Amino acid sequence: MTGPPPTDVASRLSVETAATLPAGRVLVELGSRASGLTSDEVALRAAAVGPNAVRSHHASPWSVLARQLDSPLLWLLLAAAAVSALVGEAPDAVIIGLIVAASVGLGFANEYRAERAAEAMHSGIRHEVATLRDGRAVTVAVTHLVPGDVVRLGVGAIVPADVRVLSANDLACDESILTGESAPAEKSADPVAGGTPLAELSSCLFMGTVVHEGSAEAVVVAIGGRTQFGRIAVGLGERHPRTEFQRGLVRFSGMLAKVGGVLSATIFVTNVALGRPVIDAVLFSLAVAVGITPQLLPAVVSTSLATGSRRLADKKVLVKRLVCIEDLGDIDVLFTDKTGTLTDGHLSFDRAVGPAGDASADVLVLGLVCNEATPDGDTAVGGNSLDVALWEAPGAGADLVRGFRRVAIAPFDHRRRCVSVLADHDGGRLLVTKGAPETVLERCTSVTDDALRLLEAEFGAGHRVVAIATRPAPGATAITADDEAGLTLAGFLVFLDQPKPSAAASLDRLTGLGITVKIVTGDNPRVAETVCRTLGLTSGGTLTGADLDAMDDAELSAAVAGTTIFARVSPEQKARILRAQRGAGSAVAFLGDGVNDALALHHADVGISVDSATDVAKDAADIILLDRDLDVLADGVAEGRRIFANTIKYVLMGTSSNFGNMFSVTVAAAFLPFLPMLPFQILLNNLLYDAGQMTIPTDRVDEEQLARPSHWDIGFVRRFMVRFGPISSAFDFATFAVMLWAFHASAPEFRSGWFVESLATQTLIVFVIRTRRVPFFRSRPSRPLLLSVLCVVALGTVIPASPVNDALGFAPLPAAFFAVLAAFVVAYLAAVEVAKYAFYRATSPTTAQPLQRDHEHRVHRLSARWSHHRPLPTRAGADTKTPLRSLPR
Repeated sequence: MTGPPPTDVASRLSVETAATLPAGRVLVELGSRASGLTSDEVALRAAAVGPNAVRSHHASPWSVLARQLDSPLLWLLLAAAAVSALVGEAPDAVIIGLIVAASVGLGFANEYRAERAAEAMHSGIRHEVATLRDGRAVTVAVTHLVPGDVVRLGVGAIVPADVRVLSANDLACDESILTGESAPAEKSADPVAGGTPLAELSSCLFMGTVVHEGSAEAVVVAIGGRTQFGRIAVGLGERHPRTEFQRGLVRFSGMLAKVGGVLSATIFVTNVALGRPVIDAVLFSLAVAVGITPQLLPAVVSTSLATGSRRLADKKVLVKRLVCIEDLGDIDVLFTDKTGTLTDGHLSFDRAVGPAGDASADVLVLGLVCNEATPDGDTAVGGNSLDVALWEAPGAGADLVRGFRRVAIAPFDHRRRCVSVLADHDGGRLLVTKGAPETVLERCTSVTDDALRLLEAEFGAGHRVVAIATRPAPGATAITADDEAGLTLAGFLVFLDQPKPSAAASLDRLTGLGITVKIVTGDNPRVAETVCRTLGLTSGGTLTGADLDAMDDAELSAAVAGTTIFARVSPEQKARILRAQRGAGSAVAFLGDGVNDALALHHADVGISVDSATDVAKDAADIILLDRDLDVLADGVAEGRRIFANTIKYVLMGTSSNFGNMFSVTVAAAFLPFLPMLPFQILLNNLLYDAGQMTIPTDRVDEEQLARPSHWDIGFVRRFMVRFGPISSAFDFATFAVMLWAFHASAPEFRSGWFVESLATQTLIVFVIRTRRVPFFRSRPSRPLLLSVLCVVALGTVIPASPVNDALGFAPLPAAFFAVLAAFVVAYLAAVEVAKYAFYRATSPTTAQPLQRDHEHRVHRLSARWSHHRPLPTRAGADTKTPLRSLPR
């Protein structure tokens, strides 16, 4: 066949036109054929039209830099620097500039490195589709599709491009991401009339939509940015909802902004009232505002997250967004499927038996006939894991089914939980149904007690079982779900999936982290209970999908806390279980890899999937495990908690010592005949202090801080500030008294003494605040933190005696001052240690504020599938909360 030139295939036929043409004519226009393209044709077209990617996005340094500059705090600092420069205070402007450069530079370096690492890891994740190439079925990466490719799509598949349906079996597609319509759209191969609206093109499927029911064979018409979805996505920016961690940072920054505003306004009014120059009052007020704000908090957070992402990357954990690491540490309930997490996940066919338990080769043959993993007769492409395991079983293969000819198929769906095939055999027509035993037995005319006892024994042994039933269907040419009745049980297919040897230890570790593990599975409850019992997971009870249907939301909320196993549940029921658990105040993670897990992944606080998962599951997840192991997940939880703990150390530092020092400035400015510290001296003090805290992300975290989730509690932070800030101020006032009355210090000497004392106390206090234990004796800091803090204190001590002291407004201090300083530092640290003991003793977990969790639906982001690794936005004006509102039932 001679087709159009490769450069024309992407432009000569639009999807709207293809929808109006007969399927055969579309193939001709695209220079393709029912058997697909050849490898040579694919290579030519790929060179001409490029990859099937909405946008080829790589880690861009400019976009990362732009995100660093998108900070109100940063612009406040730049405004302060500009004012300082305009009034001739160059030292102030330089110091603020250094603070800005440090914050932006560190944030940029960490985020850019993290994006590069994420890009490299995402490149190892393949999203594949069954495609006809060179006349046979193969799986190819979706990015390698070209116009004219013939693809095969089944239930749960994400449509990889805009395609024209060539043939369909009971096909329906969820197009809500494009149309906003939650009801699945029925599809067929019949052409539509010209001028039909996009939402009614029943002969076409569109990139990003999901096959809800049935199966189809289709030809690719448009790829990448030329698709309907691509045109929308390319024109939109990325919008990510804030996580709980980010919202906590915003609340904390808002609290400090209010405190800083009050102190700055008080200082300005006081200085003006005392007759000091307005410019001096403005500069001093700005310095106080800058001094109390956590200028390097973004850098500390990004450093912590980047460090965590590198640690997790080494353990084969892919985090789509860095902030998801902290959210992972937030969880206290994990819902997971048992296959592949509690079990090996390597399903193997064991045997085929008749209703009485005798070996039956006929049942194996019937299972192969009714198998969705054999689209090309000789190749196991598509289908679920049970289908693939059956086709790859020893002795199985195409030779066993050569006496059968398929006439029609009613594909598997999660509502019926079975698949049926109409086939010709020995001159007659036979209907074969294969599926969950409970479903198939309901459709049989009679079932023997032997069959029921056999089934119970297999379930009790933890085996996966599939039932096979048949009936004659003379004259039938098509089948629907209504035809699955009056069946005769042929027997059972038994599969093995052994418990994973490492699962028991992993479950114990998760329990030690304060995480309750619950099983959500589509398998039989007896099988799930057996596996859990084998691994030592104590069951608090089991509910089935039928039980859930009988409960209203209030009853489910009451039952979910005490239930460990949820079996034979549908995708909607999984999502309902998660909503009930979240409604109880839990932070919930869900680990799943199947089509029927996507809705639950979407509704969890943290959705977790694996590299081998279905496309729709990977796209709905926040975190992907490249190695499916609960122990790796435990590492991620611990890392998230470590990051939060180290971030809180910096926060508590800023709300105690910083607040105390700035309060001292406010009081001293009202009573001293000179400014207690010049504006740029305050800024220099703050710059050195923050430099010493940049190694906090490397610090060790006590085991008890990892043993349970920790959440933002602004009330706790406020109480900490009120309790410990005055202690810092008390020692500041003592320093004022010593400098004025003992040493009779001049203004430069006074400023030098307080500069050294305030820097030493507020920096060294990290060793007390970083742990609830006795510092150094029962909890040692990391070496980088220890060295950085000591170096900053040493540097601050020598600055007043350095050659630049005059330029900085300092003066050398008497030797006796350093003896007083040492005594003050020891006394201050001791006082804070005593106050810390009393504070934490009075603050028990029961008095802490309850977790306030936003119960909005997670924003669904189609991820790396067509754009290397960047999430794709939903359409403009669409419901961005639940675009996948109707997954396969």
